[in-house]
Amino acid sequence: SLSLPMVMALMFMRSSSSSRLAFAFAFDHVALHSSFLVVPFSIPRFKDLHAAKASSVRASGLSTLTHVDQQGKAAMVDVSQKTNTVRSATARAVVHLTNEAYKAVHNNEVKKGDVLGVAKLAGIMAAKATSNLIPLCHPIEIRGCDVNLHLSEPPANDVVVNATVRTVGATGVEMEAMTAASVASLTVYDMVKGIDKGVKIGEVKLIHKSGGKSGEWHAEK
Repeated sequence: SLSLPMVMALMFMRSSSSSRLAFAFAFDHVALHSSFLVVPFSIPRFKDLHAAKASSVRASGLSTLTHVDQQGKAAMVDVSQKTNTVRSATARAVVHLTNEAYKAVHNNEVKKGDVLGVAKLAGIMAAKATSNLIPLCHPIEIRGCDVNLHLSEPPANDVVVNATVRTVGATGVEMEAMTAASVASLTVYDMVKGIDKGVKIGEVKLIHKSGGKSGEWHAEK
């Protein structure tokens, strides 16, 4: 019969490269807490694979990602040396209503109340809370936030959400706009799920940003 470390070793040899880091970590744990015999071939230890990963990150150029440091670990961007400029961003989301839900929203017959009005407030609140939700976002002094929702014309049966956030600072407000649009969409779903749980939240995307070093940007149509 095979011992546990030998089984783990065989699994390691047959696993994909993406799985080997987990196997190495588990093998380290077994080696530290057990008195099994030494396996007759070498398995890289977790710390060795981590070092190899960091080297690979540097060689591939992935370290140029703003939220990844030279060791391949997550890092918050230092914006202390960046210039304060007027910045804005607009994001859009679409909620696909069923016929029954669309009719109820259109006629303001939803039992929970004004769907579009509540979702608008939820989007604004979410924009202000973005840095508490997205780990590496900077807390930003939001100077303005507009969240607008409207019903499209049938047969589309959609609620279209547009969220625009503005600030004066050293970093952009793209995530604040995306968060506002996303949470407004989730609120629409929460308001109408009692009518039909088949309502779907569609694409959420950035459609425009301005300010900062990269300047103006528009999404491709």
